[in-house]
Amino acid sequence: MDEVTSSKDSSQNTKKRGKFSGRIGYVLAVAGSAVGLGNIWRFPYLAAKYGGGIFLLIYLILVVTFGYVLIVSETALGRMTKKSPIGAFHAFGKRLPFHFGGWMNAIVPMLIVPYYCVIGGWVLKYLFDYLSGNVAVVAGDAYFSSFLSSSANVEFWFLLFAAITFFVILAGVKNGVERVSKIMMPLLIILAIFVAIYSVTRPGALEGVKYFLIPNFENFSWMTVVTAMGQMFYSLSIAMGVLYTYGSYIDKDVDIEKSTAQVEIFDTGVALLAGLMVIPAVFAFSGGNMETLQAGPSLTFITLPKIFASMGVGTLVGVAFFLMFLFAALTSAISLLETSVSTLEDELGWSRPKCCVLMAVVMLVLGTASSLGYGVWDGVRIFGMQFLDFFDFLTNSVMMPIAALATCFLILRVVGFQRIDAEVEISSAFRRKKLYHFFLKYLAPVCIAIILLSAIANVLGLITM
Repeated sequence: MDEVTSSKDSSQNTKKRGKFSGRIGYVLAVAGSAVGLGNIWRFPYLAAKYGGGIFLLIYLILVVTFGYVLIVSETALGRMTKKSPIGAFHAFGKRLPFHFGGWMNAIVPMLIVPYYCVIGGWVLKYLFDYLSGNVAVVAGDAYFSSFLSSSANVEFWFLLFAAITFFVILAGVKNGVERVSKIMMPLLIILAIFVAIYSVTRPGALEGVKYFLIPNFENFSWMTVVTAMGQMFYSLSIAMGVLYTYGSYIDKDVDIEKSTAQVEIFDTGVALLAGLMVIPAVFAFSGGNMETLQAGPSLTFITLPKIFASMGVGTLVGVAFFLMFLFAALTSAISLLETSVSTLEDELGWSRPKCCVLMAVVMLVLGTASSLGYGVWDGVRIFGMQFLDFFDFLTNSVMMPIAALATCFLILRVVGFQRIDAEVEISSAFRRKKLYHFFLKYLAPVCIAIILLSAIANVLGLITM
């Protein structure tokens, strides 16, 4: 087995590498990555569809066990090697399994960020409409579908959102990623609290609060567990290479365990706020109609605008919601692009601007395919899915579970608990060490395999999620 790095290589790498100013900058950047479309868009509709309170309970249990284990693992490996995912895997060997595991973690964000920017463009378009006072127009039955079918319109907003993201990345780690996260994350929390308070105080909203916060075991099903696992995976930025990269930017005095706990709190806190923003509002609007509640992905872009239009101050609430949504989308897109650029810098030895140009080409090609997939290229399907849906399935349901399994294999069969423990304990008490060992050794691989097999079975029509 190769050594992690020679002292000479390590010092050179650390000297060249960008870094966060400290624990707060790191935590806010990782929280910004975790708090994104997964929380604001995906979490509320999944919680509404899969049992409300029982879904929330299972999700919280998974975050503090499964989520904790993988966040600590990826962050520790990143800090130990001072490398992005490919370099981190290669530090322990040059054989095929190490190439495969590193590249699997590295390619995921490169495939996600183009379509993520497309959805970010949708958010930017809705915010513009609310700022223009078009609250009634946005609430129209055919507004969202007509917007998606307008290819030039969708492409414009995608390119604008992507340009904003690139501007931040070009500024670097401390002046770009960290500075934006420090501004946007507190603003996001303030806006989320405002919209949630307004939502839960609407007439009839209390039943929605009860549905979301109080577990009802009659609503439990195995798919509730599987879906909660998938959401936790998506939401915490696990197996996207992000945590390897951000871990490589922190010093040895940053408390990994404490930082992980703070990220868990940020992530679940915003997920709770998102649920309180959306589910009580839907109850108030529809009287708890399950068909409306289970609207799925369209809940944010179709159902919520109708709710906002029915309010006396719908424009104000719509602006606040989509501004918060924009901040969440931007911080996550920034982390995905930063991870991709960092990997290219490490592996190609290119300058940061040159790597940004290469990623711009990748994003233009794949993002354009996703943005036009509902318009002029609507007839082009991959396994029956439009481009955006296919990229989402490929990355989140197939590649990310495989990437996480590769991380488990690396630690269990190569690195070993002793080295991980030593890395974490440089700056942490590692109070959850026993849980970490037990879960990573016995449960994490099984949970990940369940997510992978369930997603594939769902696409094949063997089960319905």
